[in-house]
Amino acid sequence: MNNQLKLSVLDLVPRFGESTFEEALQQAVILAQNAEAWGYGRYWAAEHHDLEHLSCASPEILLSHIGARTARIRLGSGAVLLPHYSPLKVAENFRMLAALYPGRIDLGIGRAPGGSAHTSMALSGNFLGHVADLPQRIRALTELLEDRYRYEDVPVAAKPVPATPPVMWMLGTNTKSAGYAAEFSTGYVFGQFMSDTDGAEVLQSYREAYRPSAFLQEPRTMVAVSVVCAATEEQAQKLAAEIPRPGQGSVPTGRKETADHDQSTVLAAIGQAEIGGSGGDTHSSGRTAATIHDGDPQGNSASESGDPAPSGPDSSGPSQRLIIGTPASVRNRLQHMAEQYRCDEFLIVTPVSDYNSRLESYRLLMEQQSTAAHI
Repeated sequence: MNNQLKLSVLDLVPRFGESTFEEALQQAVILAQNAEAWGYGRYWAAEHHDLEHLSCASPEILLSHIGARTARIRLGSGAVLLPHYSPLKVAENFRMLAALYPGRIDLGIGRAPGGSAHTSMALSGNFLGHVADLPQRIRALTELLEDRYRYEDVPVAAKPVPATPPVMWMLGTNTKSAGYAAEFSTGYVFGQFMSDTDGAEVLQSYREAYRPSAFLQEPRTMVAVSVVCAATEEQAQKLAAEIPRPGQGSVPTGRKETADHDQSTVLAAIGQAEIGGSGGDTHSSGRTAATIHDGDPQGNSASESGDPAPSGPDSSGPSQRLIIGTPASVRNRLQHMAEQYRCDEFLIVTPVSDYNSRLESYRLLMEQQSTAAHI
């Protein structure tokens, strides 16, 4: 059995209870700094817009701030919502980060709107039209990162040009996003925590269709999972039961918007119906809490986090999206998923509604991982 699981952090940058947006952003820094100290490989921040209890509308700015306060941990977006933006500007932003923090930058992209319909229109106009143009946008972005982009047959470069380029990833929950990742030679992150889809099948479709490139010869995969970890099973179940559901507590009910359903997945982990999220697939299935949904403005929670049933790739339904337990049981579940998915790295999102409990969940999980790695 491979004991070398790689663990990373996915942060929705939530605002819990009566905390301010400033405090939520300070907590993001604290999480990243602790994640680095504990041995997590990456810290990724999600992008959402005009959602009352999520604090990061601009991952690149937050990552720049965190980069100056950390030394080694890789920093990335989970994800930049590419339909809203010019590929040139995205390439410039992440090349700037890669120049400031050499060898540490990941560029995760997604197809979700990241907020309500009106917010999306205010941000970039016809979002659905932009989603339809996504293949062209991804192609332009990859060409810009490889210094071979031309506009009206005139070369255009994204500057500065870092010695070590950012590594590009696609976030998604089905074969649509996996196909884009394979076609454009990016890494692929499967959003297990917000999906009922067979992740093993999706990841296999990506590997089989992958086209090698000069920057990435072999396919690379991660799985994003929602985890609540505590010293005892009873404590873990209590924390999970306290996660706000739609219409409850400090996390507002989200609206599923037309398009992708992937980064919304992250919000789903918080028990919210729509996450103005960062990843995603245009045709997401029914009841997920992703910010990329088709049409229904009222969304339902994708994560029935109070369900104590274990989650894993061989289970189905809402309980599949949340792994609850002690450090040992959670790590065993991840090991099982790694074997089924043929994936050795997980992005961990912990949706508990208390900053200290969230930190402790991450600490306990990595402590267990470090112990297992030395067995």
